[in-house]
Amino acid sequence: MSDSSDGRGAGPDEGEQAALIDALRAADAVLFGEFELSHGGTSDYYVDKYRFETDPDCLGRIAAAYADRVGDAKLAGVALGAVPLVAATSVETGSPYVIVRKAAKEYGTGNRIEGELTEGEEVVVLEDIATTGQSALDAVEALREAGAVVNRVLVVVDREEGAADLLADHDVELESLLTASRLLADR
Repeated sequence: MSDSSDGRGAGPDEGEQAALIDALRAADAVLFGEFELSHGGTSDYYVDKYRFETDPDCLGRIAAAYADRVGDAKLAGVALGAVPLVAATSVETGSPYVIVRKAAKEYGTGNRIEGELTEGEEVVVLEDIATTGQSALDAVEALREAGAVVNRVLVVVDREEGAADLLADHDVELESLLTASRLLADR
């Protein structure tokens, strides 16, 4: 991938996108039918993150693509779905990461953010699928409250249902490896 002027990769080119789509399909991660989504809506397709995150080929491709885009920032993954993605990307880049829980746990240390985070540190949030963008925004806000600088969220698939707009309203750029329209174009 070519680098853009700000040091981040330009994102997957057409060939890399096609290879990722093939890998997602080979892992049976793109399903068709009637599905209820986490935000309560329904859809005639579903991208099963557990299928692509547990498939070594898919996970490796995603980690490599994310590695090309994260620069030197610390990584953050949203629990539970993005933990395999952030761990694999951390290994690929050598960058440390933190895990952001949906809520602080009520036992042990009671942390909402697991791992070391330094005030003023630049953090890129990795997420699996973006629909409304609310879970990514919740993670961004938790990280910002902890003193991190967060301006970007990277996702495997943007379902193109408002996540980019919601995040932009909070000065966060949504970057995706694939959009739903690209993923479904050749079905």
